[in-house]
Amino acid sequence: MSSGYHEQYRYNGSNVSRSKSSTRWLREHFKDEYVKRAHADGLRSRAVFKLEEIFARDRLLKPGMRVVDLGAAPGSWSQAVRTKLGDTGQVIALDILPMQGIHGVEFLQGDFCESEVLLRLEAALQGERLDLVLSDMAPNLSGIEVADQARAMQLADLALDFARSWLRPDGTLLIKLFQGTGIDQFIRDLRRDFRRVSMRKPKASRARSREVYALAQGRKA
Repeated sequence: MSSGYHEQYRYNGSNVSRSKSSTRWLREHFKDEYVKRAHADGLRSRAVFKLEEIFARDRLLKPGMRVVDLGAAPGSWSQAVRTKLGDTGQVIALDILPMQGIHGVEFLQGDFCESEVLLRLEAALQGERLDLVLSDMAPNLSGIEVADQARAMQLADLALDFARSWLRPDGTLLIKLFQGTGIDQFIRDLRRDFRRVSMRKPKASRARSREVYALAQGRKA
């Protein structure tokens, strides 16, 4: 698989010019109640609260599950999964960015589209397939909505291709999407591959954000 994955992978405030919109984003970010809670609890990012809400509602995790977290850095989702699984199962974090280690989480740094990283993943799984694939990936933001949406959908397609290859039959994919061009077709693709597809908008997701989460359960064999 090929993509512009390396250059468009993740939002980072240092890559955004100090325009009025980015200044507003920073101001809102540091006033955000979930940001404050994450800092107070020593968590790596506010994104963990989105995942915890979905986990609580849909009861996705069971002891002994094998889970991969795509685009894991800074690691809040991997950390939450490991905490909930306790000493059971396997949690593997994948990211092109470096990530501080988490006890009980195997971190593979690199592009999950590249064969070398996939060989390392295969070795870590010892021939087993995954029960759950998580993707909270988002593109670097250019401020050009059409371009940003196209990049977001490209990342979603890559995550779905990964899930098709690595999920066991009846496995689950939880993936972040952005409302806009391409999302309807993507959901139709999910419904071809999975028995149940539901949309989630966690309370921790900012109201004005276009982000939603697709929960695809029961991968068809």
